[in-house]
Amino acid sequence: MTNYGKLVKEVVHLLDRFDPDSHCPENFIEDALKGLKGYSVLEEAFILEALSGCIEYQQLLDIVVDAFYARAGKNCLLSDRHLYAVICYLATFQLDEIGLAQFSKVINSQDKSKMFKFLRFFFDDTSLRTWVKDEWSGVYDGDFVKKTWIEPLLRWQPEVAKIVSQLSDKIIHGFQPAKGTKNQTEAKEFNLTKSKPRGVPMPEKIAVCGKHQEVPLSTYKAPKVQLQLEESKLKNRQRAEKRISQLIQEDESKLKFHGHQAKELPASHKNENFPIRLNTTAILREKAFYNRRVEQELQKIEKLLEGARDPSEFLEWQRQMREIDMEQELAEVERRRLEGKLSHEEAVLARHKIMEDNKKKAIVKKEETAELMQRYAEKRMANQKEMKELVKQVAQGHKNAKQAKVIIQECKHKIVQEVTEESRELLRQALERAEAELCRKLELIRQIRAMESIPFIRHKFVDHTQTSGQSLLSEMSLVELHERLVLLKEAQKKEEEEKREKIVKEKQAKQQFIQDQIEEITLHRAAMREAAVIRREEKKAKSEKLPFKDESILELQKKIEEKRQERQRLSESQRIKPDKRPPPTNWNLSQVLGPEMWNCRVNMKGPKVTIASISLNPLAWERETDYLSMSSGLDLDTTLAT
Repeated sequence: MTNYGKLVKEVVHLLDRFDPDSHCPENFIEDALKGLKGYSVLEEAFILEALSGCIEYQQLLDIVVDAFYARAGKNCLLSDRHLYAVICYLATFQLDEIGLAQFSKVINSQDKSKMFKFLRFFFDDTSLRTWVKDEWSGVYDGDFVKKTWIEPLLRWQPEVAKIVSQLSDKIIHGFQPAKGTKNQTEAKEFNLTKSKPRGVPMPEKIAVCGKHQEVPLSTYKAPKVQLQLEESKLKNRQRAEKRISQLIQEDESKLKFHGHQAKELPASHKNENFPIRLNTTAILREKAFYNRRVEQELQKIEKLLEGARDPSEFLEWQRQMREIDMEQELAEVERRRLEGKLSHEEAVLARHKIMEDNKKKAIVKKEETAELMQRYAEKRMANQKEMKELVKQVAQGHKNAKQAKVIIQECKHKIVQEVTEESRELLRQALERAEAELCRKLELIRQIRAMESIPFIRHKFVDHTQTSGQSLLSEMSLVELHERLVLLKEAQKKEEEEKREKIVKEKQAKQQFIQDQIEEITLHRAAMREAAVIRREEKKAKSEKLPFKDESILELQKKIEEKRQERQRLSESQRIKPDKRPPPTNWNLSQVLGPEMWNCRVNMKGPKVTIASISLNPLAWERETDYLSMSSGLDLDTTLAT
């Protein structure tokens, strides 16, 4: 069954795309024919006939549609303009061919209210006999319009009136309520359970408090613990004084040793470490950092003097626990790495199998595609032949209309030529009047300029040594003004020289202060560098111990070796190169070292280590530096100190 609603919608869509100024009708129809897919031959013929007819008789259809929007369709959408044009074309030119039954199906496939308004307006007896006939007669011959179009429309007018009445009934009955009345819903109260009255609670008994105990006599006596605390405080004070003296001696010996070593170093070693040039802010910031460290050490010593406990034993225990944790974490990291290698080998084997399956499927798919393409090409060639025959038949029917168009265009050209000759004569007269007016204005301008060119002699002598005579307190002559300006410039220049000398002195004092700060910073750096060397030697001695081995790690290594050998055999048999990827250059130490470390990323490229961002817990510092030193072969304490 033909879906006329879909066909009319397709014609309206093509008319929306058509532009008479930029499209050729024949080429546009051919392109539209190529784009039609999924329609039968009769449906394509209906679409092409409606499209070509609406384009050819667009002037006649526009007259009716414009009048409809101006009179009866003021509230209708302008986007439905081409829909009304298609209905008008079918009713005027195709009603005898398609018949009233097919036309009724087309009307019923569209919106009922829209079709009711348009058909009632267009098939009005008075409108067809008066203004529609007159407007169309202005485009085509009056007798031809009356015999070919108006009389058939009047003959079909009673039949179409029945369709209009049916549409009216459908619109009216569509909005009426259904027959019969329903019982109205009556509101009922909710059947809620009534709450029971609350009972009066029983009074609670007030507990009687027992007799309180008397204050013991030991409260008013000094405790024995106080004597023990004083004794321990004296011992801690003596111990702290000894430690202070030892720290001072060690610092002095380190500074002397560093100075002696710097003197004995040859020139080649001195030139290896180039100094980094720092600005004033960096120097002051670093000096403040060292001052804070010194204050922290002094606060620790004061706490020891006040009786605080020495945390050396706790720190030693903490260091041992960290070493044990580090060994366990290193074993866990090694296990994860081996598991990753094992999964990689298994993925490579799975990929080889998938590639073989895909090759087989691709061969089968290509054969099926070739067969389908052959069938489609044959079907497409047959459809193209049928469409070409249909286009030739449609084009043959439009030749007579084209000849009439040529005659009308020739008449219009003659009228345009006559109008252009009259307009040229009027333009010539206007140019003559404008030229005369321009000559008059030029003569007037010449006279005004001649009057202005007459010289007017003025003589005025000025004495620069006299005043203007306005009796003002600050009144002076030009000569005196020049002299005062010269004196003012000299005083200003002298003041600038004094300011410049003052700025130079302040700058020199600031440079001397910065130089003193740099010397102090150099001493601190040298002491920290030597301490870092000692720590590195201790860590190097510890790292030479045998690494922690786990049975699960050994088992994973064996599995990886077996998978690697299997993959090599498959790659040699299939001639597929194994996937060699470089190891990751970015380590996320927050996953490796646990939650003690936040936002720390280390980029390793060869032997070079770059710390992008690091934020550590002060207690976890030693632990992370040990791990990075073992992983990269560098001492981070020395690197960060420099």
